[in-house]
Amino acid sequence: MVKRALLSVSDKTGIVDFARGLEKLDIQIISTGGTARMLRDAGIGVTDVSEVTGFPEMMGGRVKTLHPMIHGGILCVRDDHDHMGEAEKVNVELIDLVAVNLYPFEITVSKEGVLLEDAIENIDIGGPAMLRSAAKNYNSVTVVCDPDDYGSILKELRSSGIISQKTREKLAVRAFRHTADYDATIDTYLSRVLLDEEVLRMNFNGGVTLRYGENWHQDAKFYKEVGVSGPVLANAKQLHGKELSYNNYIDADNALRTVKELGPGKTAVTIVKHNNPCGLSTGNTLLQALGAAWDGDPISAYGSIICTNTVFDLESAQFLNGKFIEIILAPGFEPDALEYLRNKSANLRLLELPDLNEEFEVRDTYKYVLGGMLKQARNMGIYEKWETVTQKPFPEELRALSEFSLHACKSVKSNAVTLAYEYSDGCYMMLSMGAGQPNRVDSIRKLAATKARENLAVIYEREKPDISFDEYCEHILSKCVMASDAFFPFDDSIVHAAENGIMYVLSPGGSIRDNEVISTADRLGVSMVFTGMRHFLH
Repeated sequence: MVKRALLSVSDKTGIVDFARGLEKLDIQIISTGGTARMLRDAGIGVTDVSEVTGFPEMMGGRVKTLHPMIHGGILCVRDDHDHMGEAEKVNVELIDLVAVNLYPFEITVSKEGVLLEDAIENIDIGGPAMLRSAAKNYNSVTVVCDPDDYGSILKELRSSGIISQKTREKLAVRAFRHTADYDATIDTYLSRVLLDEEVLRMNFNGGVTLRYGENWHQDAKFYKEVGVSGPVLANAKQLHGKELSYNNYIDADNALRTVKELGPGKTAVTIVKHNNPCGLSTGNTLLQALGAAWDGDPISAYGSIICTNTVFDLESAQFLNGKFIEIILAPGFEPDALEYLRNKSANLRLLELPDLNEEFEVRDTYKYVLGGMLKQARNMGIYEKWETVTQKPFPEELRALSEFSLHACKSVKSNAVTLAYEYSDGCYMMLSMGAGQPNRVDSIRKLAATKARENLAVIYEREKPDISFDEYCEHILSKCVMASDAFFPFDDSIVHAAENGIMYVLSPGGSIRDNEVISTADRLGVSMVFTGMRHFLH
């Protein structure tokens, strides 16, 4: 039974309604400072903590609840004869419910120019002590640290007159988690300010067991970052299909990041396989963009993950008939498309992320290595300068296509090159790419150039243009822009690009042999721009 409740909150959201609900259940309310004043102003009967302890609030409110009359009432084990006897001996009255939230330390230290003294004064002492006391004694005491729980607590009390053991256990864990996060925030701030030390504390929970890890014999879990918001995979809702695997999470994250590289303007589609976009395009319609992305590598698209920034429609769903897809990630699905895709396969995962086109709120990325954690800022932007370094000018009309190629290149594993083509007016596709090679030359001559001709062969057979295949390839490749994620250490990359009819090249520049590379480009009639921004992706 809940007979006495202690309410002392910094965040006063919902506290008046909660207290009024408790009062109607004949529960005595004890309170402190501003909380007590607010409740009295609302006409709710309140007993001051100072009446319980026999001591006034002291030292500017620093000392008010740190007293045996309070903590004895919370920590007393009800079925322990000695505890109950001691409480009775010194007139400690039991406290059955504690609703406490803490001084806003995190908000305080996030303000620009905050003084250390202000931060220190916002370190709560009594609040965490009461939360921990109540949580420790969860078999007898209900602890509430989140205003969102007020409603369910009142509902349970009204229906049964008690708070169930299961609820008390859940709330106790939340309270310990809350104080742990609070202390971690204080540690991070004071370590930096007082000790000039950087501390990284990360907060994830809700671990979900996955079917397996990268391989069948590896166990795996997925944890969601606490408080994360915006267009991240952790916030996607699965509408259909079997559970996600470890590799599904990795590939879907790559697909999401790649599509968002292109922004929310034009309809965009990426197709990801083994953590690389094997297809990427923009289009006037989803169907057009999906078809162009598929043309980027029809073979690798088997068993892939598709992500788009547009609501998935029925025509696009029908395009996938007979094609094996692992996941479709989109801001939403038209009802007829959703029904069609559900009927297509029981295993096809359909993920809805309504906020997909919102800005990323995450600013840093992390990578765990054995024994340590790497942190870096997200790779923002695509170039720092736009400097044509060759005798042959770089046409301004290729700027938009070039930017598309750079966005694509950022998403491909290093050493990376991408070939981008304007397949329709204002619509771009990644015709091919070379990824993950120990040297950039192989990414060009063995992968990107070869794959471009293979993809063009499929398109040529479908469209049947009135020219030879070689003429067709020469015509298309001469209009492509090749982007490299890093500088060319030697001129052989330019030689192989020119041999394949690729005459427009983007590179960060910065090699000690830049002059040699530029000289070769001039000799071969290649136009090259230095962007000043490298895009390694490991």
